[in-house]
Amino acid sequence: MHPKPLATARVRDDGFADRGAEVTRFESFLDASFAFTITLLVIAGSEVPDSIAKLVNALKSLPTFAASFLLIALFWAGHDTWSRRYGLDDRRSRALGFLLIFLMLVYVYPLKMLFGSFFAWISAGALPAKFPINGVAELRAMFYTYAIAFGTLGGTMALLYWHAWRQRDALALSAHEREVTRGEIVRWALAPAFALLSAALAWSLSDRPADWQTGLPGLVYFLLHGATTYLRRRQRVKLAAVAA
Repeated sequence: MHPKPLATARVRDDGFADRGAEVTRFESFLDASFAFTITLLVIAGSEVPDSIAKLVNALKSLPTFAASFLLIALFWAGHDTWSRRYGLDDRRSRALGFLLIFLMLVYVYPLKMLFGSFFAWISAGALPAKFPINGVAELRAMFYTYAIAFGTLGGTMALLYWHAWRQRDALALSAHEREVTRGEIVRWALAPAFALLSAALAWSLSDRPADWQTGLPGLVYFLLHGATTYLRRRQRVKLAAVAA
């Protein structure tokens, strides 16, 4: 553990002392790995268009790339915030960091396939996918894959925050920082919980589901956004009470 001394640490806008102001070699490696993941996302596309028709067709994959990019950025930003808040660089932190980037590299291609199929579905084929879903069995497999990917990534972030929570005394976390840390553990832990719910809904699909039923496993993740927003509002009330 190598957090920056509190006496010299700058207090961030979120109320945390900037314990991780100095970028370690391991953090640099993680940043480069996330950048490489995004590179794979781009390279995984088609060949360079050599006509207007191919260019227009390639541009139709922009929503898929954007969604995949945002998901990768979500976990990169999550780990970056965690690093800046706690400055931990011990064996467990590195192991969880390696796990995070390993999972991202493993799932980068499946995630692009899933988002491509999703946008093809909601656009009724106007945004064609290179990986069409044929039948309920493949639809279930798609939701299972996304649930495993999203759930394990979110679970890894929850474990990182749990590790920081266990070091709260050594890090000399303030009452504000402790409350936020507890909240982050709960919010990141919601990812595997909702992923499990999505997988259960996918498993329960009949062999001939109605159109609205096929989208239920995916809509679960929109509910996750609502749940995290609610928890953030509740936490603001608690933080106000702590400050008082």
